Amino acid sequence: MASLDKSNGYEEIASVFVAGRGQNSFGVGASVVADWSQTLPRAARVLDLGCGTGIPISQALIERGFNVHGVDASPTMIAAFRARYPSVPLECAAVEDSDFFGETFEGVVAWGLFFLLDAPAQHRLIKKIAGALRRGGRLLFTAPSQSCSWRDVMTGRTSIALGREAYKKILEVEAISLLATHVDEGENHYYFGQKT
Repeated sequence: MASLDKSNGYEEIASVFVAGRGQNSFGVGASVVADWSQTLPRAARVLDLGCGTGIPISQALIERGFNVHGVDASPTMIAAFRARYPSVPLECAAVEDSDFFGETFEGVVAWGLFFLLDAPAQHRLIKKIAGALRRGGRLLFTAPSQSCSWRDVMTGRTSIALGREAYKKILEVEAISLLATHVDEGENHYYFGQKT
């Protein structure tokens, strides 16, 4: 029987997540996202996929004056985000089913998300991101540079990375150029793309 949990196990462990990373304003990723945001127009619309509690990724963008929209499938995490930032447009849904893909954005960020989805869902998500990004719009996401799979430490579910070359090819098919990659101090691998 298919799981009805669209949060890929994160609703189950939401209280642990919220108490840990969900409260850390200076968490891993915030500085890279802040630097990336300098490539966006002032007050740009940015879609945060798998936004969680909003800390630290959305927070880094909100503090810099961006018009953030967030989507996450965990009701607990969305509630924590909403309590902190009540005016930010949020949607509690699986990212691949988000109604926000009917809108357009100058930026899309997906920190710690892609590899939680199976390979076909990752392909579909990139296609939807490409459809929502304006020409010249920027994409930032994280995933290992090598093709691999592993058990998520928090949920115990299988995570799947397609690898740099596969992501580059999928992005190109959707008219997104892979501009650069970066590895941070926590060994998170970042992909920086631009819609052509």
